[in-house]
Amino acid sequence: MSSPSQKGPPALSRLPIAPEKKSRRKAGPLMLFLLVVLVVAAIGGVFVFTTNDRGSLLLPKKTEPAPGQTVTQPPAPPKPGDVVLTVSGYIIPRERIELSPRFQAMVKWIGVRKGDLVKKDDVIVRLDDAEYRAKLLEAEGNLARAQADLANAEANLKRQQALSSRNIESERALDDARRARDVALAQITCAKGQIAQAQNYVDWCVIRAPISGTILEKLVEADELVTPMTFGGTRGPSTALVSMADLNDLQVEIDLNEADLAKIHLKQRCRISPEAYPDKRYGGYVAEIAPEANRQKGTLQIKVQVEQPDHFMTPELSAKVDFIRAAIARQ
Repeated sequence: MSSPSQKGPPALSRLPIAPEKKSRRKAGPLMLFLLVVLVVAAIGGVFVFTTNDRGSLLLPKKTEPAPGQTVTQPPAPPKPGDVVLTVSGYIIPRERIELSPRFQAMVKWIGVRKGDLVKKDDVIVRLDDAEYRAKLLEAEGNLARAQADLANAEANLKRQQALSSRNIESERALDDARRARDVALAQITCAKGQIAQAQNYVDWCVIRAPISGTILEKLVEADELVTPMTFGGTRGPSTALVSMADLNDLQVEIDLNEADLAKIHLKQRCRISPEAYPDKRYGGYVAEIAPEANRQKGTLQIKVQVEQPDHFMTPELSAKVDFIRAAIARQ
């Protein structure tokens, strides 16, 4: 019969364990500890080598580009006062005036030449007015006759009224007298109208400057026929006498590409320089933006007003315009 100790499970001390397993179990925690120490040391070394003696972080040094190597920098955003667009256009007068006659007539005298300076209301052309002065005399004669007829009609009316009051003449005779008096009054009105019309034609034979400015073109000579309408041919009478403009009121006309429209706005400040005199600078601003574009060209017409132009700004010559970026208003 066996003892109680022999009936239970075998003792743990009696279980066989291989010697290599015992050594592996003891080496595992040691290896883990050594690994943690190495990682911490590596992190500390990196921190030491990337800081200077004052403890600030050392930034990587800029590397110089190799010879022949191009380094592209991002473009800086435009600032107020920068030039956002430069285009070329043509210098023009803001208003160009061509003086034409009101009716067909012969030029009797022209007193200006190209380049002459004239003041407003100066007489620059005289047309032959002999025909219209004759018509004026005729109209004045018609007025005098109408006035005489009126005087006779009024006298006859008074007589008829006196006779009618005594029942000597009939009412019909009195009515005829009144009608004759009224016709004479109407004739006087017509004669006055003829005189006014003839006087207008005589006045229109004297052509005056509508503004102060410079004669740009002399289009006719003395004894030349002029007319306000063209005959449709190239050898017909002239339709204009002179062209003129105020050269102290100039603009630059520009055909702006539609891709640049977002850079332009009304009253935008500009800097203008004539191509013939690049060292000259003039201030200006966007005065007009056309309401309709040119579909064929893909452009929109812009007019830039020139401030304080001088004789270097010659009409029809080209000029360069710099459009200036405006300061953004604070909200």
